[in-house]
Amino acid sequence: MIPPLQPGDRIAILSTARKITSQELAPAIRTFKNWGLQVVLGQTIDASYNQFAGDDALRLQDFQQMLDDETIKAIVCARGGYGTTRIIDQVDFTRFRQQPKWVVGFSDVTTIHSHIHNLGIETVHAIMPVLFGREGTIDSVETLRKVLFGERVNYSSAPHPFNRTGTTQGQLVGGNLSMLHTLTGTQSDISTEGKILFLEDLDEYLYHIDRMLVHLDRSGKLCNLAGLIVGDMSDMKDNTIPFGKTAYEIIAEHTGKYNYPVCYNFPVGHEPLNLALVCGREAVLEVSELGAKLEYVL
Repeated sequence: MIPPLQPGDRIAILSTARKITSQELAPAIRTFKNWGLQVVLGQTIDASYNQFAGDDALRLQDFQQMLDDETIKAIVCARGGYGTTRIIDQVDFTRFRQQPKWVVGFSDVTTIHSHIHNLGIETVHAIMPVLFGREGTIDSVETLRKVLFGERVNYSSAPHPFNRTGTTQGQLVGGNLSMLHTLTGTQSDISTEGKILFLEDLDEYLYHIDRMLVHLDRSGKLCNLAGLIVGDMSDMKDNTIPFGKTAYEIIAEHTGKYNYPVCYNFPVGHEPLNLALVCGREAVLEVSELGAKLEYVL
């Protein structure tokens, strides 16, 4: 178990993917300081190499340095985008495994969550600093604070017509659907057997969603789940000739042959309300006619 943060702890903000400026991080830095934390900006902040926060070597060096620095108690990825898969295989997690710390982010950071899950260490899928201060994100930021400081969190979501009722327990894993699809067959690929999988995505064509679900199903990622949590599928796109189904309908089609509980429209993903989830932690998912509840097993 990773120790909860304490006032006075040092945390790092860096980017393993797209570039970002320190000015964009101002609201997040203020928030973290209000929590009593000391903020250290990585070398990738304000760095630029085309779309990336510096070239691969710099992003790898920055992440590695913060992983190995014993005075840094959490690493918060500033933003997503693309780029983490380009460096993840070169990261040395030896010292991190000896002294784990929180790693926070979502979207492209799903790569890190999955890779570290295979080490048996928890991570936090949550709002990132680039989004702090935007309208509607207060609750998302507060759930991140609670998780990092070791406070108990229990979540609920409203009923959805596609929900499949039942109660189940398992480790919570998942993240961005496109990234999970990309990671299959790599060192960062995760086993989903007996686990509660959560999915979210952004800005994808509907036929891409279908293709990725087919692939996950064919590769055995959907058949032996303990449960499924379907988050936001934001800004989905369609072709001139419509695909004919929504993202939720596509997911329902490919998981309809299985019997585990399924919750739709859970607040996780690329929307202002993005609840902090602890990847790798044992949880109980209860789906009823009244909606869904997610609680961690302590």
